Amino acid sequence: MTVSASDIVARRLHEAGVRYAFGIPGGEVVTLIDALDRVGIRFVLTKHENPAGFMAEGVWHIDGAPGVLIATLGPGVANAVNTVANAWQDRVPLIFLTGCVDPVEAAGYTHQVFDHGALLRPVTKASLTLVDGAVDTLVDKAVAIALDDRPGPVHLDMPIGLADAAQADAAPVRRVPASPAAPAPGADLDTARGWLATAERPLMIAGVDVLNHRAEAAVAGFAHDFGVPLITTYKAKGVLPEDDPLALGGAGLSPVADQELLPLIDASDLVVLAGYDPIEMRKGWQTPWRPDKHVVDIAAVANTHYMHQASINFVGHVGAGLAALRDGVAPRETWADGEPGRARAAIAESFRDDGDWGPAAVIEAVREAMPRDTVATVDSGAHRILLSHAWPCYAPRGLLQSTALCTMGCALPLAIGVKLAAPERPVVCFTGDAGLEMVLGELATLRDLELPVVVVVFVDATLSLIDLKQNRMQYPQRGVTFGETDWVALAAAMGGHGVMVESRDATRAAVETALAAERFTLIAARIDPAAYGRYM
Repeated sequence: MTVSASDIVARRLHEAGVRYAFGIPGGEVVTLIDALDRVGIRFVLTKHENPAGFMAEGVWHIDGAPGVLIATLGPGVANAVNTVANAWQDRVPLIFLTGCVDPVEAAGYTHQVFDHGALLRPVTKASLTLVDGAVDTLVDKAVAIALDDRPGPVHLDMPIGLADAAQADAAPVRRVPASPAAPAPGADLDTARGWLATAERPLMIAGVDVLNHRAEAAVAGFAHDFGVPLITTYKAKGVLPEDDPLALGGAGLSPVADQELLPLIDASDLVVLAGYDPIEMRKGWQTPWRPDKHVVDIAAVANTHYMHQASINFVGHVGAGLAALRDGVAPRETWADGEPGRARAAIAESFRDDGDWGPAAVIEAVREAMPRDTVATVDSGAHRILLSHAWPCYAPRGLLQSTALCTMGCALPLAIGVKLAAPERPVVCFTGDAGLEMVLGELATLRDLELPVVVVVFVDATLSLIDLKQNRMQYPQRGVTFGETDWVALAAAMGGHGVMVESRDATRAAVETALAAERFTLIAARIDPAAYGRYM
């Protein structure tokens, strides 16, 4: 029997768990899109390739299958570079499928033609071109590379002539996934166990590897059993529910939070790094402890970043690493001075707004009105730094954002992807007005998909984070202000419901109404951009 190359690609992706693909079709990929549909992978038309990649990421956070982004050759590929770069830095397994002209045609044809691989290679784990007779192998390889530690994007270029070319339908050979690797017995493991057994002030920092290894329970159990306070990166928020006394919240970009967290690290006598990837962290987290500190690093890959160095490094599965570290070690009383609790309370107070109105008040009012299992997404900007500390997460992947690349325009498409894959979950998107105006077209995608996402936009007609930096550098205000959009009218024009709020009560009421709606609701909260100053 024979099948087309597109059929093989579609079948392999379906076997990998893929149920959605996103993008904009062109003549070079219509055969592929048809094949996807026939195996049960829904293609979702978006308004731009860049948000399409974030929608694919949103689905991945729910179902664990690699995201799929589809673009035509030339401009379609170029449009997607931002979201591909985000997947590379934010550790997102993304299969980027593109069409390309056949090699023979490329030899003497130039219209829309450039080297896709050369453009994408710096921001992908691999860029592969499908070839006749090896389609199945190359797709399997792409999926494996995308999911391997650390996850990331893989580009697959499909020549036009190959898309419907007949291929032998032989029994596919699949790679068997590797078993979780644990530290080998030896002197390093014995030393690390000795440090844990005698530590009076241990501290743990958890990062994105924990989520990718599904090691959340191992981290939470370790923290509880050994009385170890937990700092997370923003991506790992919720690994320990943030109403747990041991949870110190997320860290990454806030100097205000760092005023409490970095001294706590300095006071500790053992730091356990559980899947901690410092690509999320600001410069203040470069070398955050003294060279003589006892630091045990359990990470998915070897340290080549040099953001920090540890005393002992274990490369492998985070859950297996923690199990080996704790084996045979008896828990003991820790932090007799109660300092982590004091730091936890101080951080919470720093991001609380006791006033009538402001960005923190907006966040608090929305959190009060949304269910505990809400998935929130947030765009880049001043509001993101605030919200990353003011929005408590009670489960992993409860707050999604671009934390490594920190790109704007991600929050709305992330929310669309999550809601599409988990329609039963309440989803709220937080965005600045500038960030939302970058991706306004995707409100139409939200309309077309009939998804009742709650969209909260902070309205200040200013790039507030850059405005603050200009002010602190004593520069004149330049290039950071713009006119205000009529958000209520815009929401209606795009098929949703819009409401302007300027109080806590109005915000809570708007959210409660939105949760009962069958279409999206855009809640525009007008704030003073200067209000962010105290949180930065």
